[in-house]
Amino acid sequence: MASIVAGTPWMRIRVSPPQILRQSSVYYCFNRKSRFSVSASLSPNSNRADGQVRVRFAPSPTGNLHVGGARTALFNYLFARSKGGKFVLRIEDTDLERSTRESEEAMLQDLSWLGLDWDEGPGVGGDYGPYRQSERNSMYKQYADKLLDSGHVYRCFCSNEELEKMKEIAKLKQLPPVYTGKWATATDAEVQDELAKGTPYTYRFHVPKEGRLKINDLIRGEVSWNLDTLGDFVIMRSNGQPVYNFCVTVDDATMAISHVIRAEEHLPNTLRQALLYKALGFSMPYFAHVSLILAPDRSKLSKRHGATSVGQFREMGYLPQAMVNYLALLGWGDGTENEFFTLEQLVEKFSIERVNKSGAVFDSTKLRWMNGQHLRALPSEELTKLIGERWKSTGILNESAGPFVDEAIHLLKDAVDLVTDADKALSNLLSYPLHTTLTSPEGKPVVEDNLSEVAANLLAAYDGGEIIGALEEGPAGWQKWVKSFGKSLKRKGKSLFMPLRVLLTGKLHGPEMGASIVLLHKAGIHGVITPQAGFVTLNERFNMLRKIDWEALNKNEPLLESATAVPN
Repeated sequence: MASIVAGTPWMRIRVSPPQILRQSSVYYCFNRKSRFSVSASLSPNSNRADGQVRVRFAPSPTGNLHVGGARTALFNYLFARSKGGKFVLRIEDTDLERSTRESEEAMLQDLSWLGLDWDEGPGVGGDYGPYRQSERNSMYKQYADKLLDSGHVYRCFCSNEELEKMKEIAKLKQLPPVYTGKWATATDAEVQDELAKGTPYTYRFHVPKEGRLKINDLIRGEVSWNLDTLGDFVIMRSNGQPVYNFCVTVDDATMAISHVIRAEEHLPNTLRQALLYKALGFSMPYFAHVSLILAPDRSKLSKRHGATSVGQFREMGYLPQAMVNYLALLGWGDGTENEFFTLEQLVEKFSIERVNKSGAVFDSTKLRWMNGQHLRALPSEELTKLIGERWKSTGILNESAGPFVDEAIHLLKDAVDLVTDADKALSNLLSYPLHTTLTSPEGKPVVEDNLSEVAANLLAAYDGGEIIGALEEGPAGWQKWVKSFGKSLKRKGKSLFMPLRVLLTGKLHGPEMGASIVLLHKAGIHGVITPQAGFVTLNERFNMLRKIDWEALNKNEPLLESATAVPN
């Protein structure tokens, strides 16, 4: 029987035959014939012996922060904050050839942009540092030597050629490509002989030959593996560099990580890590493996599907609150129909039990729509500042604030899902593609509805000063004039507004026409539009209308380009 005594962050284990070891999230059972099995019995609400929830996000700085990694970081953050625990950031940079400090800095910036502040890690410090694996090599060597002394690890002097031959033989026998254990039973004399020769060697972990590992994953339920599929695995390379699974186990244990929430692609690593936890005498954390993020075709989301990194979405104009909201919904929900959450609300409502184990499809269309909802929900001052500065920086406006900017944003915001959309929305308002509209199939019914008559009366009203006078009075003056103009032509509704829209804006569709014309009038007299913005003033529009050959248009003959060109 086994008994467990809790007194430190790690559990002490006393064993009496038949040997049974129980740690925080697994049962280990083996007998004298080296049969080995591990099973788990977990409660999602259980904590470690010290009572504190500690989770970690451990990216490798070899590229950009993928949205899948960002979601993993988010789930860790939400779990920690919801439990009053700690969110630790650890940089796994043991891949010295591919890891760069530039990539690390970009990842830290992306996490900060998302609002996922860490309690311990680079730039913050903490009691469990250092927080870069490249700075923890002495610790890995210490624990590797401990395993060597205890007999859990042995030196392997096999050459690369020998290892490749083992793989080929296993493949021919249709067996897993596992290490055959050549040096597992070597004598001390044989080992000392190779050491004397200076033969390079790795540290290999001695895996029990029979048995099973069984864990109760907090998301996926019971998961198990046969140990005979594994083979003795390397924990330290011949160049002295530790292997990923060994580093992760030592780091999570020595940093007192209570819950490991990570991507499901790491699920197979749990087998090696569980063996290492047991051999080192460390308590196992609770595991939760999050599903992959899938593309619309249900393949793994990759670069071929478009933008996949947080940095890309940031550059495209997405808001951090929209990204956080959308990523949270990829595999999680609070059980209601609500889809909109602030980060604070997510902390309040998040539970690991509601994380779905099936893959979540990344829908860029929905993300864009959700960003638009968050954008329009911003306080008016913040929205105005965001879009106004955008218009000035892209060279459309001479100023980033003022009455014109306020009115333009109020008029156009419903067409803006991304901040970058604001450029197109304003440029469309300022443009005057009359020629294209009049000669298009969609514009033909409007032309045939005696558009030339409306144009003649509109020109007369402009020349007589009626239109400018109405616009000077603002929207109310414009509406009053339009009503009077419609009566004079015996037109109303669509038969009045569609011709006016085409003649004044050059388009068949767009934002509210009265507000648009008032805004165009103001733009023409206040000089807020830059010369390169392609703005066609009202005066220029009426001059272009004068040159339309309506007879030629009704006969489907080409219009004079000079009469309908849009100035650059």
